[in-house]
Amino acid sequence: MKEQSITAAEFDKKFEDNEDLSGFLNLEKASRPGLKPKRVSVDFPEWMVQELDKSAQRLGITRQSLIKVFISEKLKET
Repeated sequence: MKEQSITAAEFDKKFEDNEDLSGFLNLEKASRPGLKPKRVSVDFPEWMVQELDKSAQRLGITRQSLIKVFISEKLKET
């Protein structure tokens, strides 16, 4: 679909009126700032890895996902 062009004020009005804005967006170039992954390395004691694995298995997610959820929740508290 070819992108259409409108002013920011028109875009805001359409957004507020819950109109379809997909014709005004280029989703192939869209990005979410601050969400680019950055690899970090953390050493955990063996018992902690075992507990993480148990919790992850119980929830049906990966260890990495579980760690991300735990850290995200804790950061939101602060």
